[in-house]
Amino acid sequence: MHRAIGKGSGKLLSTLLGDEDAERVGDEAKELHSRFYLETAELLRPFDQAPELVRALAAKDVRVVLATSAGPDELDVLRKALGVDDVVKDIVAGSDVEATKPDPEPVKVALEKAGTAPEDTIFVGDAVWDVRAATKAGVRTIGVLSGGVSAAELEEAGAIATYDDVAALLADLEKSPLATLFS
Repeated sequence: MHRAIGKGSGKLLSTLLGDEDAERVGDEAKELHSRFYLETAELLRPFDQAPELVRALAAKDVRVVLATSAGPDELDVLRKALGVDDVVKDIVAGSDVEATKPDPEPVKVALEKAGTAPEDTIFVGDAVWDVRAATKAGVRTIGVLSGGVSAAELEEAGAIATYDDVAALLADLEKSPLATLFS
């Protein structure tokens, strides 16, 4: 199941159940997931050093746009957990696009919101679907490990670099590919 995380809910259900069963139980499954997510929101924590990475990039005048498959209710929970609304330029949510990752549409919409060209942008993600979506949009990707997906899988999907976690990326910020955005 972990390997399907990062896809939009419809694609995730199709991967796990097949198209026919996903169609049959999709709305109910999405409702149950959303309800559980909201009921357990206080348990949600950002990746270690993720808020600090976003703030460090914003302090260097990097335009940060978040891209997620989350719906509006879940997005509110994620935003509160991350606590960086004051430095994030914009957010692309599942409700902002017709096609979810691994389709490149969320990344293309993020590019529009950031006002940047693909070659001047780097996507940071922890799922193969993140890397594939960004690569299809012409955007370089840095992979961070969060469990369930290996560095080799992220690199095979097209990541230009991988880090053990967000904290390692932040520690290496000045030498990482992200440095090309502010050097």
